[in-house]
Amino acid sequence: MTEHAANIGAEEEQIRELERERLRALVAADMERASELHAEDFQLINPAGRTYTKAQYLGDVESGAIDYRAWEPGEIAVLMESGIAVVRYQAEMDLVLAGQPFPRQRLWHTDMYVLRDGRWQVVWSQATRIQQP
Repeated sequence: MTEHAANIGAEEEQIRELERERLRALVAADMERASELHAEDFQLINPAGRTYTKAQYLGDVESGAIDYRAWEPGEIAVLMESGIAVVRYQAEMDLVLAGQPFPRQRLWHTDMYVLRDGRWQVVWSQATRIQQP
């Protein structure tokens, strides 16, 4: 493996670990860490098609309106180019929305990270529910 390829592999692994850390922060409702990992212009599109800003999303997590009980990612694919990293993976999720428990579900997640001022932050996120046969 060349030094360049090793550097790319290390950067991709850094992004994978940041995504795992972001999920752990959301499940634990660690708002300080979650806020650091989400850019100010963050936007989420959830499986129902609802859009959230950073303030709306993290506000709902902090209040418990969105209560992640478990968020377990599978293998995380990473595509990187010039200060942008896109991750894609399937995950198992347990959550409670506005007091209503949802059964464990499987989702596709696609997130875009941008390198700003020397640190990676997630800017866009979209989740798609995988329909069970």
